[in-house]
Amino acid sequence: MMLAVQGSKRQRIRNRMAAAARDYAALGWACVPGAQVGSDRACSCDRMGCPDPGAHPVSTGWARLAGTDPEVIARWWAEQPAAGIILPTGRVFDVFDVPAEAGVVALTRLGASEAGPVAAVGAERYLFFVATRGAPEDEDEWWSCHLDCSPEKVPESPGMRWHCRDSYVVAPPSVLPYGREVSWIRPPDASPLPDPLRVLEVLADCCDL
Repeated sequence: MMLAVQGSKRQRIRNRMAAAARDYAALGWACVPGAQVGSDRACSCDRMGCPDPGAHPVSTGWARLAGTDPEVIARWWAEQPAAGIILPTGRVFDVFDVPAEAGVVALTRLGASEAGPVAAVGAERYLFFVATRGAPEDEDEWWSCHLDCSPEKVPESPGMRWHCRDSYVVAPPSVLPYGREVSWIRPPDASPLPDPLRVLEVLADCCDL
């Protein structure tokens, strides 16, 4: 009986992944399969000492592969039903990635009208989705941020990371080690994404508290 219950839970998680990937594509948000975490909490990438298990793309060609074609997405998650979901940034949206404590305070300050979509990565990080700046003229002041990029933080705002062009974030309902999940605090809808400079102003202040 216990095996049947565990198997049913795994199937629900797999169904949720595929459905969520389809929903992102319907919003016009490109996605690509992410790594997954095994029962031994090791990352499926087999990278020795992977610094972010389950929170990065499966393929090194993720930027080229990511898209919104529903048939391609259906095939990906049919082949890898437990794969996490990775969303490239700098296309439709950028993401500010901050410590959860700062994110809670920022949400209160921004209010429902200014916050936009917000996700939680376990109990550690909050992800604020904002309109992308793309490749602005002052791009020397803007940079991408993921495991293989440098710098990894906004120097003036301790703990903040800025995911823009050529970067990505792990998306709900991806599963991370030790039973942690990525979940929506404020799910996306058809509303316009918020202005990045306004959200940055509030987040930078909250990260400095």
